[in-house]
Amino acid sequence: MAKYLAQIIVMGAQVVGKAFARALRQEFAAHFWRRELPGHQCSVCCPMPPGRASRAAADARGRAGHQSAAASSLSGLSLQEAQQILNVSKLSPEEIQKNYEHLFKVNDKSVGGSFYLQSKVVRAKERLDEELRIQAQEDRERGQAPKT
Repeated sequence: MAKYLAQIIVMGAQVVGKAFARALRQEFAAHFWRRELPGHQCSVCCPMPPGRASRAAADARGRAGHQSAAASSLSGLSLQEAQQILNVSKLSPEEIQKNYEHLFKVNDKSVGGSFYLQSKVVRAKERLDEELRIQAQEDRERGQAPKT
């Protein structure tokens, strides 16, 4: 009995260890790509020198790039992947919605579609909607900047 309990504990520790290592590798990979974006600032690889904190807020384009990278890492899809899934070349809300509705209906499980593909379509739309939100926020910030 003790032998089996020990085996269960060891196997559980291995599973948790492997999952932790995989999550760590994914985070390092995601951070590597975010680091390449303009305006990237973090406490891990970019120690902020004194006085830079006030200048960091001035770069709206860099913030938008950082937000876009964060959206990619959260959704698990890059902007290009989401555009390919929904078959859109530019970020047009009407075209995105039209293609989303069509692909969602075609891949509905009740009509013989694939739940996996339907979920990919949903994630792609969420990613593109987030990108549209980021662009709208960036446009608002640009519009407000000359007034101040």
